[in-house]
Amino acid sequence: MTATRTTRLNLALIAATLFTAAAAHGEPPSPADLRRAVEGNVDRAVSLYREFLALPNDALYPDDIEVLVSWMERAFAERGFHTQRIPTSGNPALFAERRHEAAGKTVLVYLQADGQPVDPSAWAQANPFVPVLKERDDAGNWQQLPWGAMDEGFDPDWRVFARSASDSKGPMTQFMVAMELLDDLGSAPSYNLKVIIDTEEELGSPNLAQAIREHRDLLASDLLLIFDGPPHASNRPTVTFGARGIMSATLVTYGPRVAQHSGHYGNFVPNPAFDLARILASVKSPDGVVTIPGFYDGVSLSDDDRSILSSVPDDEDEILAGMGVARAESVAPTLQEAIQYPSLNIRGMSAAWVGEQARTVIPPAATAELDIRLVKESDPERLISLLRAHIESLGYTVLDRAPTDEERRRHDRIVSLTYDISYGAFRSAMDSPAGRMARAGLESLYGDEPILIRTMGGSIPIAPIIEALGVPAAIVPTVNIDNNQHSPNENLRLGNFFEGIVMLMAVLSQAPP
Repeated sequence: MTATRTTRLNLALIAATLFTAAAAHGEPPSPADLRRAVEGNVDRAVSLYREFLALPNDALYPDDIEVLVSWMERAFAERGFHTQRIPTSGNPALFAERRHEAAGKTVLVYLQADGQPVDPSAWAQANPFVPVLKERDDAGNWQQLPWGAMDEGFDPDWRVFARSASDSKGPMTQFMVAMELLDDLGSAPSYNLKVIIDTEEELGSPNLAQAIREHRDLLASDLLLIFDGPPHASNRPTVTFGARGIMSATLVTYGPRVAQHSGHYGNFVPNPAFDLARILASVKSPDGVVTIPGFYDGVSLSDDDRSILSSVPDDEDEILAGMGVARAESVAPTLQEAIQYPSLNIRGMSAAWVGEQARTVIPPAATAELDIRLVKESDPERLISLLRAHIESLGYTVLDRAPTDEERRRHDRIVSLTYDISYGAFRSAMDSPAGRMARAGLESLYGDEPILIRTMGGSIPIAPIIEALGVPAAIVPTVNIDNNQHSPNENLRLGNFFEGIVMLMAVLSQAPP
């Protein structure tokens, strides 16, 4: 779908061409068959997508998740899946399965249904859960179109704006439509297909690991495919074989019990913001390398690893320029090498008031919120121990809570350090069954090997599944890179929406190795 404007095709003609000789002989449908199937079902796909997007999906609202899960149960049942809920101490996960009597292999698919919270005031539309269609005008601004504009065709550069348009109701809709169309083509998967749908991913999937362990037999499979995440920055077809894990930490330094006048007590009462600044400045060098001894231990890249990483077509100068940044940090010589290491990031700081609210005070406390991206070689408890030991080496007493009055009197410098481990990292071999199935599908579609990403910098809660089931995994992204995921005005480009359906059909129609 590369034309500037795609027009409707004659549905009768499409129907006559769907069942090709290849399908009749049990071979995967040709790329031409896949594209014709999608082009003939534009209305069907968009209708399902709009219906799904209209369902609020913030995991903090269980009543909304209940409606969402009920909708998904019906939607998957209509596509030949048996479904059951997997109860957790939070929102339930949903399991769906299609069995094939003669199957020798089982493929597990991970999908995500929940989305980030929304601030409607920050969106350029009345309701983030009422999807709208937009095109960019000559001035580069997005202008809303009536949905009826698609009656005569569409421009692939038009976009659908709604919460979870790309992260991750878009990929789930693409999966459901792909299954429908493969059935229409007579090319339904000849393997057992299982699906696990996460309803708490944006909360860090706090209950997923336990649910996976408790239902290990139900989820048993030979490989895991993940339809989530961003493609390479070039928007070219991509297969990713790993993702960093994530943990968070909170540092609080303490001053007077209540804010004090900086004129009366400046030069006398210690300011906790300076303590916090000293700690934060000490953990990284000016060029961005973590200075805590042992933080990067265990990470080792072979010549083969570096060859794979160097094959990723990153334009690092363009990436930095697009962000308005003149330099990169020096953890490694390239972006791809840098994200093979754990990272330490300050995600927020607070002490007193700023801007028009600024006051001449010594604040009672200063807080820094940190996130640490984990790699497969990282032990999160070890990294926190290293951080704690480093802070203690600076002369601070480190607690795991706020200090008591007695501790305030006894210790000169106090820091509280609390943390939460969301989930670990994963990385599978590129020639594992998951990797071979994903790569074969995209190569059959495009004629070339997709971009291969050893580990992506972001995090998805896949490690618990891999650890519990002992399966390899591969990620196949199907959305445009510039989709504003997690942000206001999240969107999915129509060209990517329809092309993603074709991609999933190509992958799912492959026989598992």
